[in-house]
Amino acid sequence: MSNESEFSHLDSRGHVRMVNVGGKTVSAREARAVSTVIFPPGVLKRVLDGDSPKGDVAAAARIAGMSAAKKTSELIPLCHAIGLTSVAIDFRVCEPDSIEVTCAACAEAKTGVEMEALVGASIAALTIYDMCKALSKGIRITEVALLYKSGGRSGEWRAQLANS
Repeated sequence: MSNESEFSHLDSRGHVRMVNVGGKTVSAREARAVSTVIFPPGVLKRVLDGDSPKGDVAAAARIAGMSAAKKTSELIPLCHAIGLTSVAIDFRVCEPDSIEVTCAACAEAKTGVEMEALVGASIAALTIYDMCKALSKGIRITEVALLYKSGGRSGEWRAQLANS
């Protein structure tokens, strides 16, 4: 089976393990991720006009995304618990009928915050779906992607996405 040098989350016998970050140096970590929510024609306008049966879509999605980012280690089995110093969820309306949800996560930690940003963006997008599904079941979440990360041994990284 695979050895430790090939896959960091497998031990020398091929068993899944949590990586030991004990020897790593604490550094400033930042990550940004995006999720795209696409609405059927006319539905996004209703949401933006405040015509959603469940109330304030943005507020619910923002809180859900921030809460989820903080609980990433409970959701993703091999992630370390990280004390985040900040989490922000932002929205950008895109034409014709979509919203980009961005999650930015920061920490002073021994390991990165990419998963926290990805989970935050994902759960915020899923919350938008939940808040709006009474208007249409045809809402789609089409993309979840890491946009940027900094800190740690590998330093800075930026996605080469068409719309980032």
